[in-house]
Amino acid sequence: MRIVYLHGFASSPGSGKARFFKDRFNECGVPVEIPELDGGDFTGLTITGQLKVVERTVAGRPAILMGSSLGGYLAALFASRSALVEKLILMAPAFRFPSRWRERYSVADMEEWRRKGVWPIYHFGSGGLRPIGYQLVEDSRVYEDEPEFSRPALIFHGMHDDVVPVEFSRQYAARRPNVTLHLLDSGHELTDVLEPMWSGVREFLEIRRAGPVL
Repeated sequence: MRIVYLHGFASSPGSGKARFFKDRFNECGVPVEIPELDGGDFTGLTITGQLKVVERTVAGRPAILMGSSLGGYLAALFASRSALVEKLILMAPAFRFPSRWRERYSVADMEEWRRKGVWPIYHFGSGGLRPIGYQLVEDSRVYEDEPEFSRPALIFHGMHDDVVPVEFSRQYAARRPNVTLHLLDSGHELTDVLEPMWSGVREFLEIRRAGPVL
């Protein structure tokens, strides 16, 4: 068993959730890899580029993908295109990411972004504003809002999520028998329900040992 953890948009491998789950998996002897999805170039970020980072990290070997927000959407996208994914764990997955730009920004803002080429975004990993290129919007248009995959998946979603509506995960899971949805009394970050999620992850992956595997 190996885990590839995909962090969220404008986040980093050092996020609180990433560190929490890496520590818990390591305690159970399960290796975890957490790639930097922007490849060191946040301004040039695209869905296509992030999928290439995931592909290099998976490196032709079976893996369980665990993703948060945009990382969850990327995990679903990759699983729809690769037989190497064994299972998925998605936390507040950003389904409908390509089409939600029209809801997230006004027509005037989108035009200004296109004209200038970049737009300031708060980057949680660095703790400040960083520019991101309009190519992210253009590139995302070639990808589906709700990727299809056949492997077992576990979704955690906060019932008070004000970033990715919980209804997206409700509808996604309702139409797919391979997907189990756990609703939590939390928001988008889910940082206040880490232990309940870990219990669900252990059950889903059938991790029975609390200590290192010898």
